[in-house]
Amino acid sequence: MSSRRQVTIAGSLCAAAVTAFMVLPGAALADDGPGPGSGEGGKPVDAAPSGVKLTTALPKKISADNATGETQNLVASVGNQGDKGSGRIFLAVVGFDGLVVKDVPNCTAIPENKLPKGSNSGFSCLIDNLGAGKTQSYKVAATFDLKKTGKICLPVQSGDTKKTFWQQGPVPFGATSPSPNAPVTPLLLGTENKPAAPAGDKGGGGDKAGGEENLPSTGVGDAALPLGAAGAALIAAGGAGLWWTRRTGRRAR
Repeated sequence: MSSRRQVTIAGSLCAAAVTAFMVLPGAALADDGPGPGSGEGGKPVDAAPSGVKLTTALPKKISADNATGETQNLVASVGNQGDKGSGRIFLAVVGFDGLVVKDVPNCTAIPENKLPKGSNSGFSCLIDNLGAGKTQSYKVAATFDLKKTGKICLPVQSGDTKKTFWQQGPVPFGATSPSPNAPVTPLLLGTENKPAAPAGDKGGGGDKAGGEENLPSTGVGDAALPLGAAGAALIAAGGAGLWWTRRTGRRAR
């Protein structure tokens, strides 16, 4: 098949560029894994054959190792909820931004020049036929840069890659309150990642003025300043009170 045979999807959908030369002859399918998780961020694109209803699913929650960035429990699933077999189809697993797909067993890496626009990695999984009511799952090895957002996309294409029957994403994984001191950071599907500053980081550097380094506008400096000012005010008030007491005492004598 010519390398020109690829699908370009407009809008928020990712474009999967899957070509036949990428597929290893007789590649084995991954063993059935856990059942479908969540289809959040998924929708049909082109009409599937009559009696075929393809969907995908991702776990609602995964995690990333804070030291290595390696993800845990990331499984990509494709299911056929119809009453007829799908025939030959492709499932692509594509990473965006801080989420990089390192490996999908029994699938083939998508060449860099064939990756969907804006993505950084991807694998193509050939399924000869997905029977009615069946689900096929793949364990995905990936890394997640917790200093960035991270997204994943699962398009399902026809055997000739001319049609995209279903696409999930690009949908984000992320944490709203990550803890840099914990061994792992839980990441929720459909959540934009909010990177946490490293432990002890006061916001990076600070400005220098008059040869002295000033604290940044956020961090411990903001909390210390009102307390310091209040303390100085109390000391000044105490001094003034003592001076007034001594003065009135002298007048009384």
